[in-house]
Amino acid sequence: MKKLLLILNDPPYGTERSYNGLRLAGSLSHRDDAEVRVFLLGDAVGCAMANQKLPNGYYHLDRMIESAARHGAEIGCCGTCLDARGVTDEMLNKGARRSTLDELTDWTLWADQVVSF
Repeated sequence: MKKLLLILNDPPYGTERSYNGLRLAGSLSHRDDAEVRVFLLGDAVGCAMANQKLPNGYYHLDRMIESAARHGAEIGCCGTCLDARGVTDEMLNKGARRSTLDELTDWTLWADQVVSF
């Protein structure tokens, strides 16, 4: 089984990097031969905020995270980054959780491949 870590850095909206990273995470999480972990750093922690309200036609990154998690992906959010943005654990959607730089370090060593967005 291939072990993949995706690291997202960009904000949820305004660029498409986090969107594309979560698209890849979702696609990989549907595969039986891949184990997927996603770590959200910096402004990317906003991707995991629950109850996002967007205009019709916009993609919902919170829903993409939930879907990837339902299919086995593990989603970690940098705790320092959450705190800097005033995001509490209760504000995170299903499938995402507070994490640490130590866990990102462990995940990096665990992974066969690391992809950064």
